[in-house]
Amino acid sequence: MPKDEEVLVVPALLLDQLGTFSGFTTAIDRYLPAILDPNHQSFRPRSLVETDPSFKQLIPYVILECNNEQGTRLFQYTRGKGQGETRLHALKSVGIGGHISVEDAQGDDWYRVGMQRELSEEVDIGCGGTDRIVGLIYDDTTEVGRVHLGVVHIMQLSSCKVQPRENHLLDSGFRSLEEIKSDTRSMETWSQLCIKYLY
Repeated sequence: MPKDEEVLVVPALLLDQLGTFSGFTTAIDRYLPAILDPNHQSFRPRSLVETDPSFKQLIPYVILECNNEQGTRLFQYTRGKGQGETRLHALKSVGIGGHISVEDAQGDDWYRVGMQRELSEEVDIGCGGTDRIVGLIYDDTTEVGRVHLGVVHIMQLSSCKVQPRENHLLDSGFRSLEEIKSDTRSMETWSQLCIKYLY
């Protein structure tokens, strides 16, 4: 990773003050106002914060959901080697997202700018949709989880029209909840948590 890449973080002390949790929480009203307050945010070199749990990297994690005659379907893919986080390669995911970069620090809502950039880089959404924040993930059981804080969105799409823009989104497409739930062991932890608590 580029050593000069600076990513958006919040101090771990902020989570301690709000009440640290482990796994998945839907208590967004408790955490979001403070986490998304620019006064609590800073940009720091990714090469440093990847191994420094005293800061949590904010990661938007967007689940693309659509409904058709077969019911609810989620966009799922397998992470290829082209993705930046080597610790997640070859695992299945239902979340699109990534780091908020210092280049996203435009306007009043750096987080939203970064989220939209990540979505547009990863996938081509060929229909309308609305998103809502439904939870937060903090997984302190893994090395990668201890330095990241996930903000989980569900984007409800008007149709199942999504194509990957990046070739490291392998075997991508919409799948039924039944199919996804039948193979959660091959999924990254964040996706497992989302399926368990949201579906």
